[in-house]
Amino acid sequence: MGADLNSFTDAVVEQNPLHAKFLASSLEGMSDDLRRELISYLDYCTRRGLGIDYLADCYSTIVNDTRTEQLFFWKYGRYRYDRFRDVADKVYLDDAYMNKYMYGLALTAFLWPNHAALSEFFERSFPRGKKGAYLEIGPGHGYYLKRAAELGAFETLTGIDLSPTSVEMTRDILAHSGFTSRGGVHVLERDFLDFSANDATYSCVVMGEVLEHVEDPGLFLRKIAELSDRDTHIFVTTCCNAPAVDHIFLFRSPHDVEDLVLGSGLDIVDSTYVPYAGKTLEECERDALSVNVAYVLRKR
Repeated sequence: MGADLNSFTDAVVEQNPLHAKFLASSLEGMSDDLRRELISYLDYCTRRGLGIDYLADCYSTIVNDTRTEQLFFWKYGRYRYDRFRDVADKVYLDDAYMNKYMYGLALTAFLWPNHAALSEFFERSFPRGKKGAYLEIGPGHGYYLKRAAELGAFETLTGIDLSPTSVEMTRDILAHSGFTSRGGVHVLERDFLDFSANDATYSCVVMGEVLEHVEDPGLFLRKIAELSDRDTHIFVTTCCNAPAVDHIFLFRSPHDVEDLVLGSGLDIVDSTYVPYAGKTLEECERDALSVNVAYVLRKR
């Protein structure tokens, strides 16, 4: 399984014994390609000097904080916060917490089947070899941006994130993978709504797990439309009924997301829905259970 992976799973179970069954099931169902990617990511982290116990703690932080927010949601039927200012200092601007949050979130992309399904859809739908300019809003830990650099042939790659921790992490994983040395790679610390592209358009725009973190997701979708032309490959993910410590915009169903997309001047080309384990989309909507959604979009 890989020494680091064995050590990591042992550390997670030691910290969180109740998670052992889920972790074993996840690893059993994991594809060989995804397992190799996970081992490679753990190797990258340990080469940066991060200890296995620290990485296990990062992952456990995501697990435990998400569980706490799920209990709140099931009790009150809403997310704990609905204003960005209520979570900014607690999450995005707290360097120690944000580091743990980002490394933990990156690990869920391999270990949580719903997040792994979104990553698989990203790779399956990605326009391999596409040229031009790539833009990613909220790269977070930088893994999607790294994969886009590997799969595409873009002359420029730009990431925009308001968290200084995320900017640093994205720059680091790109540098580790050898992409920053070739030029044309920029990771900017700023609010996407303040970003100006000087009338340029992008050939590929990616925004993974951002809409649920902002007060007005329609503004973000409309700005993406402004920065795109009809040939732009647009990839967007979000979630419904999926509480987390920094989720502030609650989509009740995929229909809510799609109405917003269509009202923002974008059309849906392809999509994937990942309902709560063992449930249908209809059951999730009826019982307010989580659904992850991902879309390939085009400007209308």
